[in-house]
Amino acid sequence: MADTSPRIVVAGSANMDLVGLAARLPLPGETVLGDDFVMTPGGKGANQAIAAARAGGVCTMLGAIGSDAFGVTIKARLNASGVDTDNLRTSYGASGVAVIMVDRAGENSIIVSPGANSSFAGLSAAETAVIADSDVLVCQQEIPTDTVIAAAQAARAGGTRVILNAAPARALPPELLEVVDLLVVNEGEATAITGSAAPDVPALLALVPRVVLTLGGAGSRYADRDGRDESIPACRVDVADTTAAGDAFTGALAVAWGEGRDLVEAVRWANAAGAACVRQVGASNALPSRAEIDALYAQTY
Repeated sequence: MADTSPRIVVAGSANMDLVGLAARLPLPGETVLGDDFVMTPGGKGANQAIAAARAGGVCTMLGAIGSDAFGVTIKARLNASGVDTDNLRTSYGASGVAVIMVDRAGENSIIVSPGANSSFAGLSAAETAVIADSDVLVCQQEIPTDTVIAAAQAARAGGTRVILNAAPARALPPELLEVVDLLVVNEGEATAITGSAAPDVPALLALVPRVVLTLGGAGSRYADRDGRDESIPACRVDVADTTAAGDAFTGALAVAWGEGRDLVEAVRWANAAGAACVRQVGASNALPSRAEIDALYAQTY
Protein backbone atom coordinates (compact mmCIF):
# COMPACT_ATOMS: atom_id res chain seq x y z
CA MET A 1 0.00 0.00 0.00
CA ALA A 2 1.25 3.49 -0.82
CA ASP A 3 2.87 5.61 1.91
CA THR A 4 0.82 8.68 0.91
CA SER A 5 -2.86 9.14 0.11
CA PRO A 6 -3.64 8.48 -3.56
CA ARG A 7 -4.53 11.45 -5.76
CA ILE A 8 -7.95 10.94 -7.32
CA VAL A 9 -9.49 13.26 -9.91
CA VAL A 10 -13.16 12.94 -10.83
CA ALA A 11 -14.44 14.44 -14.08
CA GLY A 12 -18.20 14.29 -13.90
CA SER A 13 -21.59 15.61 -12.96
CA ALA A 14 -22.78 17.61 -9.96
CA ASN A 15 -26.50 17.86 -9.18
CA MET A 16 -28.93 18.78 -6.47
CA ASP A 17 -30.87 15.66 -5.48
CA LEU A 18 -34.54 16.11 -4.60
CA VAL A 19 -35.45 12.87 -2.83
CA GLY A 20 -38.99 11.78 -2.02
CA LEU A 21 -39.58 8.72 0.17
CA ALA A 22 -42.77 6.69 0.01
CA ALA A 23 -44.12 3.24 0.80
CA ARG A 24 -43.77 2.28 -2.86
CA LEU A 25 -42.85 3.82 -6.19
CA PRO A 26 -45.81 5.23 -8.15
CA LEU A 27 -47.09 3.59 -11.30
CA PRO A 28 -47.35 5.73 -14.47
CA GLY A 29 -50.02 8.38 -13.95
CA GLU A 30 -50.38 7.58 -10.25
CA THR A 31 -49.86 9.85 -7.22
CA VAL A 32 -48.50 8.25 -4.06
CA LEU A 33 -48.47 10.04 -0.68
CA GLY A 34 -44.87 10.31 0.50
CA ASP A 35 -43.29 9.66 3.89
CA ASP A 36 -40.54 12.29 3.79
CA PHE A 37 -38.47 14.62 1.58
CA VAL A 38 -34.71 15.22 1.53
CA MET A 39 -32.75 17.75 -0.54
CA THR A 40 -29.03 17.02 -0.80
CA PRO A 41 -26.17 17.60 -3.25
CA GLY A 42 -25.50 14.65 -5.53
CA GLY A 43 -24.72 13.70 -9.12
CA LYS A 44 -22.53 10.74 -9.96
CA GLY A 45 -19.39 12.84 -10.31
CA ALA A 46 -19.83 14.77 -7.07
CA ASN A 47 -20.90 11.64 -5.18
CA GLN A 48 -17.86 9.71 -6.36
CA ALA A 49 -15.56 12.63 -5.51
CA ILE A 50 -16.97 12.84 -1.98
CA ALA A 51 -16.83 9.05 -1.67
CA ALA A 52 -13.15 9.05 -2.67
CA ALA A 53 -12.31 11.87 -0.25
CA ARG A 54 -14.10 10.19 2.66
CA ALA A 55 -12.39 6.89 1.79
CA GLY A 56 -9.00 8.52 2.24
CA GLY A 57 -8.09 9.89 -1.18
CA VAL A 58 -6.84 13.38 -2.01
CA CYS A 59 -9.62 14.24 -4.43
CA THR A 60 -10.19 16.96 -7.03
CA MET A 61 -13.52 17.55 -8.77
CA LEU A 62 -13.73 18.69 -12.39
CA GLY A 63 -17.16 19.62 -13.73
CA ALA A 64 -19.69 22.45 -13.90
CA ILE A 65 -22.29 23.84 -11.50
CA GLY A 66 -24.88 26.52 -12.16
CA SER A 67 -24.93 30.12 -10.96
CA ASP A 68 -28.04 29.40 -8.86
CA ALA A 69 -28.43 28.65 -5.15
CA PHE A 70 -28.14 24.94 -5.85
CA GLY A 71 -24.68 25.52 -7.30
CA VAL A 72 -23.56 27.34 -4.15
CA THR A 73 -24.81 24.47 -1.98
CA ILE A 74 -23.21 21.77 -4.16
CA LYS A 75 -19.81 23.48 -4.04
CA ALA A 76 -20.06 24.02 -0.28
CA ARG A 77 -20.81 20.32 0.29
CA LEU A 78 -17.85 19.28 -1.86
CA ASN A 79 -15.55 21.63 0.05
CA ALA A 80 -16.86 20.49 3.42
CA SER A 81 -16.17 16.88 2.38
CA GLY A 82 -12.55 17.66 1.60
CA VAL A 83 -12.84 17.78 -2.19
CA ASP A 84 -10.70 20.34 -4.05
CA THR A 85 -13.04 22.54 -6.15
CA ASP A 86 -10.48 25.07 -7.39
CA ASN A 87 -11.08 23.93 -10.97
CA LEU A 88 -14.86 23.39 -10.70
CA ARG A 89 -16.56 25.62 -13.29
CA THR A 90 -19.58 27.85 -12.70
CA SER A 91 -21.89 28.16 -15.69
CA TYR A 92 -24.54 30.87 -15.91
CA GLY A 93 -27.96 29.27 -15.44
CA ALA A 94 -29.36 26.26 -13.63
CA SER A 95 -27.41 23.53 -11.91
CA GLY A 96 -28.13 19.90 -12.66
CA VAL A 97 -31.08 18.44 -10.75
CA ALA A 98 -32.03 14.83 -10.01
CA VAL A 99 -35.58 13.98 -8.94
CA ILE A 100 -35.40 10.71 -6.99
CA MET A 101 -38.16 8.50 -5.61
CA VAL A 102 -37.24 5.89 -2.98
CA ASP A 103 -39.51 3.18 -1.58
CA ARG A 104 -39.33 1.53 1.85
CA ALA A 105 -37.28 -1.35 0.44
CA GLY A 106 -34.62 1.14 -0.65
CA GLU A 107 -35.30 0.80 -4.38
CA ASN A 108 -35.32 4.00 -6.41
CA SER A 109 -36.41 5.67 -9.63
CA ILE A 110 -34.48 8.71 -10.93
CA ILE A 111 -34.91 11.49 -13.51
CA VAL A 112 -31.87 13.72 -14.14
CA SER A 113 -31.99 17.19 -15.72
CA PRO A 114 -28.33 17.92 -16.65
CA GLY A 115 -28.41 21.73 -16.40
CA ALA A 116 -24.86 23.09 -16.12
CA ASN A 117 -23.37 19.62 -16.60
CA SER A 118 -24.08 19.93 -20.32
CA SER A 119 -21.75 22.95 -20.50
CA PHE A 120 -18.71 21.00 -19.27
CA ALA A 121 -16.85 20.85 -22.59
CA GLY A 122 -13.31 21.48 -23.80
CA LEU A 123 -10.71 20.82 -21.10
CA SER A 124 -8.53 23.75 -20.07
CA ALA A 125 -4.76 23.49 -19.62
CA ALA A 126 -5.26 23.59 -15.84
CA GLU A 127 -7.81 20.76 -15.93
CA THR A 128 -5.54 18.66 -18.13
CA ALA A 129 -2.64 19.24 -15.73
CA VAL A 130 -4.73 18.12 -12.75
CA ILE A 131 -5.60 14.89 -14.56
CA ALA A 132 -1.98 14.20 -15.53
CA ASP A 133 -0.82 14.83 -11.94
CA SER A 134 -3.24 12.30 -10.42
CA ASP A 135 -2.99 8.57 -9.76
CA VAL A 136 -6.51 7.67 -10.90
CA LEU A 137 -9.12 9.43 -13.06
CA VAL A 138 -12.76 8.52 -12.51
CA CYS A 139 -15.39 9.34 -15.16
CA GLN A 140 -19.07 8.56 -15.66
CA GLN A 141 -21.55 9.39 -18.43
CA GLU A 142 -23.66 12.25 -17.05
CA ILE A 143 -21.46 14.80 -18.85
CA PRO A 144 -20.85 15.18 -22.61
CA THR A 145 -19.16 12.13 -24.13
CA ASP A 146 -16.54 14.28 -25.86
CA THR A 147 -15.44 15.56 -22.45
CA VAL A 148 -15.17 12.03 -21.05
CA ILE A 149 -13.02 11.07 -24.05
CA ALA A 150 -10.80 14.14 -23.66
CA ALA A 151 -10.31 13.50 -19.94
CA ALA A 152 -9.49 9.83 -20.47
CA GLN A 153 -7.06 10.64 -23.28
CA ALA A 154 -5.36 13.25 -21.09
CA ALA A 155 -5.04 10.64 -18.36
CA ARG A 156 -3.49 8.09 -20.70
CA ALA A 157 -1.02 10.69 -21.97
CA GLY A 158 -0.06 11.59 -18.40
CA GLY A 159 0.25 8.03 -17.10
CA THR A 160 -2.91 8.28 -14.96
CA ARG A 161 -5.10 5.17 -14.71
CA VAL A 162 -8.69 5.51 -15.96
CA ILE A 163 -11.81 4.10 -14.30
CA LEU A 164 -14.99 4.51 -16.33
CA ASN A 165 -18.28 3.96 -14.53
CA ALA A 166 -20.42 3.62 -17.65
CA ALA A 167 -23.58 5.04 -16.12
CA PRO A 168 -26.08 5.92 -17.34
CA ALA A 169 -25.73 3.38 -20.14
CA ARG A 170 -25.02 4.88 -23.55
CA ALA A 171 -22.83 4.10 -26.55
CA LEU A 172 -19.10 3.85 -25.78
CA PRO A 173 -17.02 5.17 -28.70
CA PRO A 174 -13.90 3.15 -29.68
CA GLU A 175 -11.63 6.12 -28.94
CA LEU A 176 -12.89 6.05 -25.32
CA LEU A 177 -12.68 2.29 -24.86
CA GLU A 178 -9.06 2.19 -26.00
CA VAL A 179 -7.96 4.44 -23.11
CA VAL A 180 -10.09 2.87 -20.32
CA ASP A 181 -8.11 0.76 -17.83
CA LEU A 182 -11.04 -0.45 -15.73
CA LEU A 183 -14.74 -0.50 -16.59
CA VAL A 184 -17.30 -0.51 -13.75
CA VAL A 185 -20.87 -1.44 -14.74
CA ASN A 186 -24.00 -2.93 -13.23
CA GLU A 187 -25.98 -5.70 -14.91
CA GLY A 188 -28.23 -3.35 -16.90
CA GLU A 189 -25.30 -1.28 -18.14
CA ALA A 190 -23.36 -4.41 -19.09
CA THR A 191 -26.19 -5.74 -21.23
CA ALA A 192 -26.72 -2.34 -22.86
CA ILE A 193 -23.04 -2.10 -23.82
CA THR A 194 -22.78 -5.60 -25.31
CA GLY A 195 -26.33 -5.91 -26.64
CA SER A 196 -26.63 -9.33 -25.00
CA ALA A 197 -29.62 -10.69 -23.09
CA ALA A 198 -27.54 -11.07 -19.91
CA PRO A 199 -24.25 -9.59 -18.67
CA ASP A 200 -21.48 -10.95 -20.92
CA VAL A 201 -18.14 -10.40 -19.18
CA PRO A 202 -16.03 -11.97 -21.98
CA ALA A 203 -17.64 -9.55 -24.43
CA LEU A 204 -16.76 -6.65 -22.14
CA LEU A 205 -13.16 -7.88 -21.90
CA ALA A 206 -12.98 -7.71 -25.68
CA LEU A 207 -13.48 -3.95 -25.24
CA VAL A 208 -11.41 -3.13 -22.11
CA PRO A 209 -8.66 -4.94 -20.16
CA ARG A 210 -10.42 -5.07 -16.76
CA VAL A 211 -14.08 -5.20 -15.72
CA VAL A 212 -15.96 -4.93 -12.44
CA LEU A 213 -19.60 -6.02 -12.61
CA THR A 214 -21.65 -4.84 -9.64
CA LEU A 215 -24.51 -7.14 -8.66
CA GLY A 216 -26.35 -5.24 -5.92
CA GLY A 217 -27.17 -7.51 -3.00
CA ALA A 218 -25.28 -10.37 -4.67
CA GLY A 219 -21.94 -8.54 -4.45
CA SER A 220 -19.70 -8.04 -7.46
CA ARG A 221 -17.46 -9.78 -9.98
CA TYR A 222 -13.95 -8.88 -11.15
CA ALA A 223 -12.43 -10.16 -14.39
CA ASP A 224 -9.45 -9.24 -16.54
CA ARG A 225 -7.62 -10.32 -19.69
CA ASP A 226 -5.00 -12.15 -17.62
CA GLY A 227 -7.60 -14.80 -16.84
CA ARG A 228 -8.73 -13.74 -13.37
CA ASP A 229 -12.46 -14.05 -12.83
CA GLU A 230 -13.66 -13.86 -9.23
CA SER A 231 -17.02 -13.33 -7.56
CA ILE A 232 -16.96 -11.30 -4.36
CA PRO A 233 -19.89 -11.70 -1.93
CA ALA A 234 -21.75 -8.68 -0.61
CA CYS A 235 -21.71 -7.38 2.95
CA ARG A 236 -25.04 -7.97 4.73
CA VAL A 237 -26.71 -4.78 6.01
CA ASP A 238 -30.17 -3.31 6.50
CA VAL A 239 -31.03 -1.29 3.39
CA ALA A 240 -32.51 2.23 3.62
CA ASP A 241 -31.59 3.79 0.25
CA THR A 242 -29.58 2.32 -2.65
CA THR A 243 -29.26 5.61 -4.58
CA ALA A 244 -25.53 6.24 -4.06
CA ALA A 245 -24.31 2.69 -3.45
CA GLY A 246 -22.63 2.46 -6.84
CA ASP A 247 -20.96 5.84 -6.34
CA ALA A 248 -19.64 4.85 -2.92
CA PHE A 249 -18.31 1.64 -4.49
CA THR A 250 -16.59 3.42 -7.37
CA GLY A 251 -15.03 6.17 -5.24
CA ALA A 252 -13.65 3.63 -2.75
CA LEU A 253 -12.42 1.40 -5.58
CA ALA A 254 -10.42 4.30 -7.04
CA VAL A 255 -8.80 4.96 -3.67
CA ALA A 256 -7.96 1.31 -3.05
CA TRP A 257 -6.44 0.91 -6.54
CA GLY A 258 -4.56 4.18 -6.11
CA GLU A 259 -3.12 2.82 -2.86
CA GLY A 260 -1.68 -0.10 -4.80
CA ARG A 261 -4.01 -2.82 -3.58
CA ASP A 262 -4.58 -5.94 -5.67
CA LEU A 263 -7.77 -5.31 -7.63
CA VAL A 264 -9.72 -8.22 -6.16
CA GLU A 265 -8.84 -6.91 -2.70
CA ALA A 266 -9.80 -3.41 -3.86
CA VAL A 267 -13.21 -4.70 -5.01
CA ARG A 268 -13.82 -6.35 -1.62
CA TRP A 269 -13.13 -3.04 0.11
CA ALA A 270 -15.34 -1.20 -2.38
CA ASN A 271 -18.13 -3.71 -1.67
CA ALA A 272 -17.93 -2.69 1.98
CA ALA A 273 -18.18 0.99 0.97
CA GLY A 274 -21.29 0.35 -1.13
CA ALA A 275 -22.93 -1.63 1.66
CA ALA A 276 -22.10 0.99 4.29
CA CYS A 277 -23.72 3.62 2.09
CA VAL A 278 -27.13 1.96 1.73
CA ARG A 279 -27.76 2.10 5.47
CA GLN A 280 -28.67 5.82 5.27
CA VAL A 281 -31.00 7.99 3.14
CA GLY A 282 -29.64 10.78 0.93
CA ALA A 283 -26.77 10.29 -1.51
CA SER A 284 -23.95 12.52 -0.27
CA ASN A 285 -25.13 12.22 3.35
CA ALA A 286 -24.79 8.44 3.20
CA LEU A 287 -21.33 8.17 1.64
CA PRO A 288 -19.21 6.39 4.27
CA SER A 289 -15.97 7.35 5.99
CA ARG A 290 -12.84 5.22 5.76
CA ALA A 291 -13.42 4.02 9.32
CA GLU A 292 -16.96 2.87 8.46
CA ILE A 293 -15.68 1.02 5.38
CA ASP A 294 -12.89 -0.64 7.34
CA ALA A 295 -15.28 -1.75 10.08
CA LEU A 296 -17.76 -3.38 7.69
CA TYR A 297 -14.93 -4.90 5.66
CA ALA A 298 -13.47 -6.49 8.80
CA GLN A 299 -16.89 -7.91 9.76
CA THR A 300 -17.42 -9.48 6.33
CA TYR A 301 -14.08 -10.56 4.90
